[in-house]
Amino acid sequence: MKQTRNETAVITTTARVTAARLAIREARPRRLTSILLWAAQIPLAAIFVTVAVPKLTGSHQMVQEFGLIGAGQWLRYFVGTAELAGAIGLLTPWLAGLAAAGLAADMAGATVINATVLHSTTFGINVWLTLPLCAACALLVYARRQQIKGLWAAIRR
Repeated sequence: MKQTRNETAVITTTARVTAARLAIREARPRRLTSILLWAAQIPLAAIFVTVAVPKLTGSHQMVQEFGLIGAGQWLRYFVGTAELAGAIGLLTPWLAGLAAAGLAADMAGATVINATVLHSTTFGINVWLTLPLCAACALLVYARRQQIKGLWAAIRR
């Protein structure tokens, strides 16, 4: 004789948080890979902080550059805030992959703007700065793709 029972599973908030932490923890890369990623993330975060601060403080050069873009100075504040948040995210272990994705998108946009809108100005040369930063962030996204999937699974729960 088979016995069957109807059981009802109760999932509490604590169980969801624990499951989310486990999913993120399982997505961590191996030790050597993690060390190499952090060795890349820390200087990248420093670069993005040094690039974001002049945008947020209203450096004359940044005001002039964003004036040539023609979208208004709100874009300067938006990009500066996004870059600063991305730099902080790169230094946060569970947000590093997502922050790298945001910074890669930011640098892709900056590369396109520098190559098309600012190509005939003195700021057009910045494409050779934004393109390698975009590539570095894209490599970080690829290396941390399992972490991003784990974070997404944790958010969906």
